[in-house]
Amino acid sequence: QVQLVESGGGLVQAGGSLRLSCAASGRTFSSGTMAWFRQAPGRKRECVAGVTRRSGGNTYYDDYTDSVKGRFTIIVEDNKNTLYLHMNDLKPEDTAVYYCAAADIIGLWNYPGTYAYWGQGTQVTVSS
Repeated sequence: QVQLVESGGGLVQAGGSLRLSCAASGRTFSSGTMAWFRQAPGRKRECVAGVTRRSGGNTYYDDYTDSVKGRFTIIVEDNKNTLYLHMNDLKPEDTAVYYCAAADIIGLWNYPGTYAYWGQGTQVTVSS
């Protein structure tokens, strides 16, 4: 019954911006780990951003891979159970299918095995 649905992908020129959304249904993720991964043809799946929170806490811990630091921001909207990825100053190297992932546990943020739930992905294409 748990479903993650991504949206917001598309075609954008280098230097542009996009906001990806991930809507979760079937349960809420008030604690645990959520993340955005991406995968380009011929490359391994890479975690670009993750966020963790302990049950009952108001503090989020966010982490980013080096290639997107300062350009991407991961945001959780609690009351709508929605995860966002704000992407600025996009580069052709950012072209990939982006996947939302979620887990009930707090684990390694950039490890695919942490996550039990995955979306189907949304395509982001950045032209030069």
